[in-house]
Amino acid sequence: MGIADDAVEIRAQGWRTLAALHGMIDTALERALQAEHDLSVVEYTVLDALSRQDGWHMRMQQLGRATALSPSATTRLVNRLEDRALLTRILCQDDRRGIYTELTAAGEKLLLAARPTHDRALHEALQEAEQVPELALLVGTLGGAGVTAAV
Repeated sequence: MGIADDAVEIRAQGWRTLAALHGMIDTALERALQAEHDLSVVEYTVLDALSRQDGWHMRMQQLGRATALSPSATTRLVNRLEDRALLTRILCQDDRRGIYTELTAAGEKLLLAARPTHDRALHEALQEAEQVPELALLVGTLGGAGVTAAV
């Protein structure tokens, strides 16, 4: 194996480590949010992304980018959340072809209730991952000092 091959393997190992950590975190978040709030990780991500926007709204394509979903998957997700009255769609005043997705009061209420669950599950997942030697360095990089400190 040459130097170039070693570099490829190092990058591949880094990617596998990142994917393993992501999988652990995603699973922990999904279980906690589903059990306590009947909310998936991607649904939480949508509510959180909208809550961080001025006016609590985003264009559909921005929301798709924020959730890493295709346009059709974003539409299905928005439909589900709209059916639950957690968000609504409104026409863009500047561009009648544009549609905004906007957080409703019910969506904000659910997000505020779910945020501590999300934060706790994330903290616990990072603590667990920190105990895995292959993941500890990456966890330390992501969490900085105090990953094991209380939330």
